[in-house]
Amino acid sequence: MNLIQQHRQQLGSLSLCRALEVSRASFYRQLGTNTSTTLVVTRGRPQHALSEAEQQTVLATLHEPRFVDLAPPQVYAQLLEEGRYLCSIRTMYRLLVANDEVRERRAVASHPVYTKPELLATRPNEVWSWDIIKLKGPAKWTYYYLYVILDIFSRYVVGWMIAPQESATLAKRLITETCAKRQIVEDQLTLHADRGSSMRSKIVAQLLADLGVTKTHSRPHVSNDNPFSENQFKTMKYRPEFPRRFGCIQDARAFGGVFFPWHNHEHRHSGLALYTPADVHYGRVPQVHQQRQAALDAAYRRHPNRFVRQPPEAALPPQAVWINPPQNPENQAMN
Repeated sequence: MNLIQQHRQQLGSLSLCRALEVSRASFYRQLGTNTSTTLVVTRGRPQHALSEAEQQTVLATLHEPRFVDLAPPQVYAQLLEEGRYLCSIRTMYRLLVANDEVRERRAVASHPVYTKPELLATRPNEVWSWDIIKLKGPAKWTYYYLYVILDIFSRYVVGWMIAPQESATLAKRLITETCAKRQIVEDQLTLHADRGSSMRSKIVAQLLADLGVTKTHSRPHVSNDNPFSENQFKTMKYRPEFPRRFGCIQDARAFGGVFFPWHNHEHRHSGLALYTPADVHYGRVPQVHQQRQAALDAAYRRHPNRFVRQPPEAALPPQAVWINPPQNPENQAMN
């Protein structure tokens, strides 16, 4: 067996099997039956490999001042143009790797880890969401900027403004006026926004600190972190009277003067069990719910057979509204 191993190391398994006229499967099977022998396979140095002196020459060339900042393909091409061939590009890389001289040359950007906002509102004026959207003007590349502040619990628009430009100073003015109008006190409110320049400006941050308002921001490129403002803008754009373009800023402001009262006082919001934002914001849900339940009770008395499973019950809006509700620990354990 030792003699076979010696020949195998010299010739290789394939050549040895051909010389003995046996299959490689039988050869390996016979080797496996001798459990007392440890088979060590060593590969000889290829005949075409660079010598130690040649390897040092390649490394010295790569370390030359004119080549030290170039990739091996660049060095390889220049050497050929000079009439020199040292080795292949792959061999250059292999020598550099062996000497721990290959790495990312650029400073790779390291992106900070953004915390997912988890905000809970159980009453009006506890969490507001605000955003800015562009409205098309009369000509191409002309826009007006709509600022909207929304209460996420009631979906009530507590403040809005249309201006000819986006500005942190204008945002500061709207937030100041809205907080004063809604009588917001210190440590009562959390104001959530995306990561626009006005939202993250020092002017707005300083204002919120002075008012005692907590500020939070969405993660970059995550629209679900500010869903209520996004949905409100979608509702506005899907209104039949919303134009493709506004003729002037006065037209845009006139549209807002009609849309936002409708949104707050007439729009039956699907996320509020079809109550209006004003019903929820001003605590009128019990009275409206009583009226709806009375109508359903009367319908049940007239035609009980039309309600197969149970008497109908008027739905109520959610008592808690989340931006990114935390996952159930039990669900996390199951996953």
